Amino acid sequence: MSQKALSNYIPALTGVRAMAAYLVFISHFCYTFDGDFPHIVQRFLGEFHIGVSIFFVLSGFLITYRYYNSFHLTKNWFKQYLKNRVARIYPMYFLLTIGAFIYYFITKDEAITKSTGNPIALLILNITFLRGFFYQFWDTGIAQGWSLTVEECFYFSAPIIFLIAKKYNKFYIQPLIITLLGILMVLIFSHVNWHGFFGNFTFVMLFTFFGRCFEFFVGIQLARYVIKNDFTRTNKVNFTYLGFVLIFVCVFIMALQPVHKPWAAGLESPIGIITNNYFLCIAVALFFYGLLTETTLFKKFLATPFIELLGKSSYIFYLIHLGWIYTLLYSGINRLNDSVFSFYDKNNINWHSPFEYDWLNIIYIFIVLNALSILLFKCIEEPLNHYIRKSDFLIKNSKGNSQNEPAKIGAET
Repeated sequence: MSQKALSNYIPALTGVRAMAAYLVFISHFCYTFDGDFPHIVQRFLGEFHIGVSIFFVLSGFLITYRYYNSFHLTKNWFKQYLKNRVARIYPMYFLLTIGAFIYYFITKDEAITKSTGNPIALLILNITFLRGFFYQFWDTGIAQGWSLTVEECFYFSAPIIFLIAKKYNKFYIQPLIITLLGILMVLIFSHVNWHGFFGNFTFVMLFTFFGRCFEFFVGIQLARYVIKNDFTRTNKVNFTYLGFVLIFVCVFIMALQPVHKPWAAGLESPIGIITNNYFLCIAVALFFYGLLTETTLFKKFLATPFIELLGKSSYIFYLIHLGWIYTLLYSGINRLNDSVFSFYDKNNINWHSPFEYDWLNIIYIFIVLNALSILLFKCIEEPLNHYIRKSDFLIKNSKGNSQNEPAKIGAET
């Protein structure tokens, strides 16, 4: 496989995005199977938040592969770079966040605000991504959108990371400095109690770029290796399946960790943080390297047109699978269930309702969320993405300003 062949689009890596989003979905709704499986199985499924790590490593790889040898820290280059990033990430996040707060003002559902303060101020913090730096606010609005703050920090940092790596040959020391900076911020601000701004070590290590930067750097290093070696393989190790197995070894290790309140998963323990932030991403990189350099059934499956479409719409799926849209769907199913039993009562029917089982309802919702994601992708996300890129936003559109754009990625999930 040549570097040129990869330069425009990577179908299998688009398919990976769907897999990552679905893993996160499972982690959020594994409680549905409470009592149906042994406790360790539930704990194992509960650690499928690893989809976020997959997004982070993928983001580091794709941004680096596309821009590492072509970036120029000029005003126009940076404007075009930011324009591409805004076009990809912001429109759907903005629209869905506005929708979340409209939903709050109508229903007063505290799931949006977590009873943390002024909803207008929270809205501003959400649409500017700043909520991701505050322990008190990180899961307000679209709760899973915290990962976009991490992504945005990487997007802004990437050109500087590339410059330091190329000009000063300082690559490996950078994640150490960034992490130490995050620790220093906690030592300073944890005593200030300003809405949890860099409020505690667990929060910073798991929900900010300062703690999660190593995952991006692993993706960056994978891209640098691929750029340098042009997919040359000197061994016959099956990295696709080796990496895949190691990913779930990491999941199992996290599933064995105790869960400490108010946290909800094993990754929020010291061993869980180390496993998730430093070992899991290496396994993910091995898996990606296999997808890039090997021909396997797994790769062919991820590159099929339907899985590719699911991958393209997975960013929206990630944003709507938890929160106000899910709540509306779940409430609708409950009303359907009530209507079915009301019909049975009126007609003296003693049957089961197709909506009485939570595990089955989750499957219904999963299907509807995917259909809605594809619809929103085709009708809103993709057209807005193209419109912004062709517009004069930030920089006047011209062929001279074009940049190679990475295959679409999502966060994290």
